[in-house]
Amino acid sequence: MRSLSLEHPDGRTVRVHDSEHDGPNGTILWHHGTPQTGALLDPVLDAATARGLRLLSYGRPSYGGSAPLPGRDVASAASDVALIVDGLEIDSIATLGASGGGPHAIACAALLPERVWAVAVFASPAPFDDATWFDGMAGDGAGLRAAQAGRTAREAHAETAVWDPTTFTADDESALEHEWRSLGEDVGRAAEFGGDGEIADDLAFIAPWGCDLAAVKAPVLVVQGGSDRVIPAAHADRLVRQLPNAELWMRPRDSHVSIMRTLPLAMDWLLAQR
Repeated sequence: MRSLSLEHPDGRTVRVHDSEHDGPNGTILWHHGTPQTGALLDPVLDAATARGLRLLSYGRPSYGGSAPLPGRDVASAASDVALIVDGLEIDSIATLGASGGGPHAIACAALLPERVWAVAVFASPAPFDDATWFDGMAGDGAGLRAAQAGRTAREAHAETAVWDPTTFTADDESALEHEWRSLGEDVGRAAEFGGDGEIADDLAFIAPWGCDLAAVKAPVLVVQGGSDRVIPAAHADRLVRQLPNAELWMRPRDSHVSIMRTLPLAMDWLLAQR
């Protein structure tokens, strides 16, 4: 494995992580959740390596050593991904995104149709449309609601926010203690880089994404837990209705983190789309 920094044409630094596996079966680019650093997580790396896949990841602006991009939208991820695949001389990729990474994975398929051959997302928010978008979120989606009022309001919320103990189910907590421990540890490391990445993500989620989901021609797998208290199941329905070539895996008993146990199966699905 290696980590490297690429310089974007706009002068920003983008921090990239590469498994350097031969990848005879292709390359997957992982879009991390909110907040994380973009580092390669053990369960993702293990599943990719077992399937002959090269795994890439990167920190979105303000995460994990990547420079800020003021006013970024979801679609801006496509520019960073183009930089990565061009810089590493990779012809095509599949994209994977978990939680806050989901919209960015989908946006890359919309804006880089010649480079992205399939997408899989887990517990991904859908584009914001109306007030029902918040229904069922733990804490009534307070951080995202604050983002509706702009950056100043979202920053003020960050200063007073406290963890809602109802956010994760017991199954989520078990996953974080065992097979997905590296995810929880990475969330902790993300705090070392400050809160701008998370704030910028929330602002991007409630604003227009900057891309048209109807333009996504690649097959998309939407994986959702019916017991998710972070991104409620209705978001998966919203996504599937807007994506022209989407498949939904709804798992009623899974929740926000436990749904990630399906990642190896989702990688198998991606390989079947080649």
